[in-house]
Formats: sequence, structure tokens, C-alpha cells
Amino acid sequence: MLVLGNPKNKQINIPMKTKILLILCLFASVAQAQFVTNNKRVADVYFQNKEYYAAAEYYKKALQISADSVGFIVPYGFENKIKEESPKKDDYEYCVFQLAEALRLYKNFIDAEKWYAMAKDFTNPKYILSTFWYAETQRSNQKFEDAIASFNTFLEKYNVKDGYAAKARTEIASCQFALNELRYPRLFRLSRLQNNINDKGSNYTPTIKGGNFYFTSSRPIGSSGKKEVLSDKNVKVAKKETPFINAVYVATGNPLTESISIRKTAVDGAAKESAAPAFHPNGKIAYVTSWTALGNKKIYQLNATPGVGKDWSEPIELGGQINVKGFNAMQPFVTRDGKYLVFSSDRPGGSGKYDLWYAPIRTDGSLGLAVNMGKVINTPDDEEAPYYNVSTKKLLYSSNGRVGMGGFDFFESEGDFGKWTEPRNLGYPFNSSKDDLYFTPLDNADSEGYISSDRESVCCLEIFHVKREFLVIQGILLDCHTRKPLQDATVTLADSAQQFKFTTDENGQYTFKINSNRGFKLTAEKEKYFSKNISFSYDQLAQKDTLFSPELCLIPYEIDKPIVLKDVLYEFNKADLTEDSKGKLDYLYTIMVDNPTIEIELSSHTDSKGGEAYNMDLSERRAKSCVDYLIGKGIPKNRMTSKGYGKTRPIAPNEFPNGKDNPAGRALNRRTEFKVTKK
Repeated sequence: MLVLGNPKNKQINIPMKTKILLILCLFASVAQAQFVTNNKRVADVYFQNKEYYAAAEYYKKALQISADSVGFIVPYGFENKIKEESPKKDDYEYCVFQLAEALRLYKNFIDAEKWYAMAKDFTNPKYILSTFWYAETQRSNQKFEDAIASFNTFLEKYNVKDGYAAKARTEIASCQFALNELRYPRLFRLSRLQNNINDKGSNYTPTIKGGNFYFTSSRPIGSSGKKEVLSDKNVKVAKKETPFINAVYVATGNPLTESISIRKTAVDGAAKESAAPAFHPNGKIAYVTSWTALGNKKIYQLNATPGVGKDWSEPIELGGQINVKGFNAMQPFVTRDGKYLVFSSDRPGGSGKYDLWYAPIRTDGSLGLAVNMGKVINTPDDEEAPYYNVSTKKLLYSSNGRVGMGGFDFFESEGDFGKWTEPRNLGYPFNSSKDDLYFTPLDNADSEGYISSDRESVCCLEIFHVKREFLVIQGILLDCHTRKPLQDATVTLADSAQQFKFTTDENGQYTFKINSNRGFKLTAEKEKYFSKNISFSYDQLAQKDTLFSPELCLIPYEIDKPIVLKDVLYEFNKADLTEDSKGKLDYLYTIMVDNPTIEIELSSHTDSKGGEAYNMDLSERRAKSCVDYLIGKGIPKNRMTSKGYGKTRPIAPNEFPNGKDNPAGRALNRRTEFKVTKK
């Protein structure tokens, strides 16, 4: 007999069928309760399988369950009521930290920042990295000054000698770089594609072939999604649908229009998941990244798919020279001349995590041994998504191991697979505080194309159209004396990151086209002329698309030929420079700064009035006062000598032929000169 309590404490006889039904309901209730109390464990299983979105949802459920219904879970806001050694506190802190981790790993940095803000205050040392990741999410959310403060806090309390301290210092430099980039943005125009290319899931690796737009997407595939069971030894997780499969798609038409036809391609064959197609210029081979299983791990490998147009054969795995067992190879790129396959891999022999490698493509289509692109390009972190222009010899790729805006940034280097220049960050807004990868061009100059970025998303990469804009600087270089054009002079334009040189034509003209308006210096040089520098600030350039500088002229000179410094005057009968004269000497100061290798003699002369010894002494003191003034402004003493000539070197008559005084002539003789003694 089953006995149940009732308000009057009487026994009630229940028929057997009813008993069985009640027992089943009770078991169902217990089973349901057990499933709810396992939210933390369910979340852990999803997390271990890198299903971070699902993991985050279950960590949220665990944190929202009341303390009365589940013994080991504490709801948000109850932390102050828990004793230090309480197991409730341990599980609560664990779920908060894991929730922050899951949110960060599926790139929801806005919500991740909120949970790291809580986790960073936990005293348990196993959560000490919370402060580091809190700073990272602040940086991703463009709170650069706050991120700098948080990284410094992390460095103050983190004493472990590993990569996190070095990474924190790099991130501080990146935040400072980003603040400067936001203040002085580069000349790029970006726009997110507004059509169905950017559908659900991630959309990335844009590639153009034969007028068609290929890209990778993890958008839902209705019937191809398979049910999976995730579990561990402690808990069985409910079956999950996995409709988000990475696959290669092709869009027919202009990707910049609002509506476009999209279909899944056969370029990846029967592969469960694949991405990042790269087409050989002969159009007969496509190289594709495919996912393969190695035990419980997912491994990326490169396959080659023969075929033409829609008729693609089944992909063929590339050999061991590309795919090293147990390691990843991904993101292929084929140079326009068909000579090299460039890719990213974490195989042995690199500088760190993912490095860029290249393999020669032989005339028969076979591949040679892969070669690492070297430490100028690769860092201890990740280098991915290579693109190389054989015409300009410029390599464009993404790295998260250098100072930049944050996440993966685009960098540019020049070289020919043997030697590379130091990579240059392409700056904001080409780069953002999140991940920016996969450039593909629309023209041979790489001035327009597509990139992938999650800058406007809370989780996923999207495809953007990008176009470089340019500031044009034009001018004519003249001889300051004759006003005639100077041909074959060198004009150099330099900013903080790069410089360009131009040789003037027969009309003295020069033209520059640059992708920056953040301020620069223009330097004009020609043999037997003083070089000249002109600087332009960001404020002068910010609202312009063309800058004309027609009045740039150079002053000629000859070694040991004196040049008069006009209107350099002194106090009466003294060697002291007048204030106006100091301004005139600044002209010579500028020449000395613009021409840092020349050495000069600075001399002073008097007229015929007064005794010879007196005039010699006065002129010596006046010449020295000029040199002292320039030394005071920072010109090195060893580049200048002073000399007084008194009245020994007149350049005009002090008297007329009839013996009368010539005031105009004497005025010319009272002068200060300089001459170049060494180039």
C-alpha cells in the first residue's frame, strides 16, 4: 500500500494503476531535476568540445538557478553571503570565469568584459588570468585607456615568468598605437556587404575567379546538419543539432548589390567542412582547407581539387611536404604567376604557433618542399591569411603577434620570398580592435578589394568592401634666385611609417599619391643647392584630397663662396644681436638643420669708419655672437667657425671717386656672411 500525507493525516488507499502512474511521474520529476542540476557539467562538456555558444548558455543557466534548488550553485549576487571555504563559492566562481571564457572564445567581447570584471576580483589564484582577459576584452571593445590600466594592474600582481607578461606589455603598446590611429585615421573607406552574402554564421575568405565571388560560410545547411551526442564519464548531454557547417559558396553577380544569387559549390567535394579556396591561375586546380579528425582533435589540411567550372573532382590530399601528420595546414594562396603556394601552418620548424610557409609549384603541378617565410614575417604568435602581389612584390597578411589595433591586424611587407622588409601595420580603419583577415584585390594595384572582419559583429567574421583613398601632393621645384624649374632634383616625402622619392621632370614638377593624411615632411635636394624641408600637419591635410605646394625653391651655393645674411644688425657700437637680427639668423639655422652634414664659416665685416684694430675686434665679437646664438638653438659647435674681417674685405666703395662719403656703400660693407667650407 502506498501511503500519502493529507491535511487530516488520514491514510488513503490508492488503486495499483494509480500507484504505477504516480511512481513514473516521480521518476520523471527526479530525472528532470537531475538534468537541471547538471547544467554546470553540461556546460563543461560543450566547452571541452569547443561549442562555446552552447557552453555559455548553460553556464548562464547554472548561475541563474536558486541556491535552494541546487546545492552547489550560487546565483548572481549571492557571493557576499558565502564563506571563503564554501564549496558553493568555488562553483560559483568557476561558472563565472568559465562563462567569461566561453563568451570571449566565441568573440562576444561585450558580455565577456562584464563577467571578467567580476572574475578579476576573485582571490583564488587559479583565476589570476581574469585580469589579463578583462584587459583584452576592454581592448577589443575599444576602451584602450582602460585596457592599459588593466594590463598594468595585471603586470603588478602577476609574477609567473611565461608569455602572458610579455603579451601584456605588447598589448599596452598596441593600445597606445590604437589611440594614435584613432586620432589620425588612414585613408580607407570600408563598408559591410549588405546583401545575403553576410548571412547567419561566419562569412569569410572572399576570393574572385572568373567573375564569380567565392567565399566560405558557416550558415545553416538544413538537411545536412547531423545530430551529435556530447558526453563525458560523468554526464550525458542532450543531443545537439549542428546545422552550422563551414562550406564554400559562390555568388554570381556584383557582391556590392543588394541582392545576389548564392549557391554551395562542389569545389570542396564530399568534405564535411571546408574553407578558403585558392585557385591556380590556369583555372584547373583549386586548393582548399578541409577539416579532418585525428582522435578527438580537428585538424586542418590542404587538399587540391582538379576540375573546371562546376565540374570539380573529389579533392586530393596534398602530400607530406604540405600536410605534416598531427599538425595543421590551412588558408592557401596561389601567386598570380602560378609559381608558389603560400599557406599558414603550425608544423615544426616555425617561429611559434601558426607561421607563413611557401612551396614552389613545379611546371607539372607538383609541389616542392615547404619553406618557412622567416622571422622577419613570422612571430611567436599567429600569422595567417597570406596574399602576395607579384607585380608590386608586396605581401599582405594578418598577424596577432605584433603591435597593432588588436586581434589579427593586416601587415604589409615587400620582398621576393628570399628577403623581406620589416612588416608595416596598415593602421585604422583598415584594421580594427578585433580580427581582420583575408584580403582579396579587385585591381592589380591592391587599392580596392574585400576583407573579412568581426568589427561590427558580436561573434562572427563578415565580409567588407575596402577601398584605399589617396592624398595627392603636387608642386614645382624652382631655383630661388632665377625662379627657373629644377630638373632631376630629388623630392622625398616621409611620414612616421614610410617614405617615397620622386625625381623632378624638365618642368621641375613632382607628384605623390599617398594613403595617409596624418602629417609628413617634404624634402627637396639637388647637387650644389641647399636642401629644404617643409612639414605639413594633420590639421593642414585632414580636409584635402589634393595639396599644391608651388613655391618650393632651393638656394644655390658653392664651396667657399660667401652668402650675405641680410639685415643681421647689432646694437650700436656693440656685438649684441638685436631681436630682429635673431629672427634673420633663424634662416641660417633652418639651412643648418635641413643640411646636417655641412660645415660653415660665419663672418662679420665693418665699413671704413674707425681704426683697423677696433673694427677687427668688433667684427670678431659680432661673428662669435652669431655662432653662439646658433649653438644655443642646438647646432653643434664643431660645425661652425667664427671669423672677423674688420674693414679688410669691402664689397662696395666706402667713398665716391671724388673723396666724399658713400653711405650706401658703407651700409653694404657692414654685413654678416656665411660660406660652406665642407659638404
